[in-house]
Amino acid sequence: MNFKHLFICVNQRPPGHPMGSCAEKGSRDIYQKFMEKLQMDPELFMSVVITPTGCLGPCGMGPTMVVYPDGVWYGNVRPEDVEEIVNSHLKNDQPVERLVVSKGKPPGMF
Repeated sequence: MNFKHLFICVNQRPPGHPMGSCAEKGSRDIYQKFMEKLQMDPELFMSVVITPTGCLGPCGMGPTMVVYPDGVWYGNVRPEDVEEIVNSHLKNDQPVERLVVSKGKPPGMF
């Protein structure tokens, strides 16, 4: 397994903000599920770092996260997607294509 660094947006905007936020869409639960997986799996614990972040930019696609060094951006992630991302991408280097919103650069950048 190759080293991976996940950045998960847990940004919280004020209630009623027109852009919304990843936190109000459940990103903190997603972060917690990833942390639980990491702590229960020695192989993951030694090769994956997970960092909660502020806004990553593509708010309309939230919850968002990015996996480096791969540069794979995920959007509309749900807690039930964590297991698939861990097994497919983190352990086997195969991004979960149905959740990928960009590869190599932030979504919306050209």
